[in-house]
Amino acid sequence: MNKAIISFVVCALLGFGLGYLVFGVIMGDSEKQPQVAQTETTETAAAKEESTDAKEATTVSANEDNILNKKGCLGCHSVEALNIKGGAVGPDLSQAFTNVEGKHGKPIEEFLKAPTSAVMSGVIGKNPLSDEERKQVLELLKQASEK
Repeated sequence: MNKAIISFVVCALLGFGLGYLVFGVIMGDSEKQPQVAQTETTETAAAKEESTDAKEATTVSANEDNILNKKGCLGCHSVEALNIKGGAVGPDLSQAFTNVEGKHGKPIEEFLKAPTSAVMSGVIGKNPLSDEERKQVLELLKQASEK
């Protein structure tokens, strides 16, 4: 009987420890900004000096306070068109504004409300976007698709 209890306690502690490691440390807390996010490169800084329009677009999109960083999107995705580096697990979002409907069967506005992919439905289901956040994401993705 004591062996069974000791085995149960050891297994429970291992399970909680691994769960904390995987979901708390590796995947990150959704309230915190992902650590893999990178803001801008030297090339981006040089391009900002050449054009004020490019300067505004790069500053808004590559800023650490952008909506993709705040909502944890950059933990899996990057937006190469805007020089926003993030994770490599998910696809690059540079053309998501135009490609989502063909790929998932619904406009991006609807996809962000109720995604059809299993991974994104789990992610957005746990951390839904408000109307304002969805609008900010759409503006950023539209900007990326136009580059």
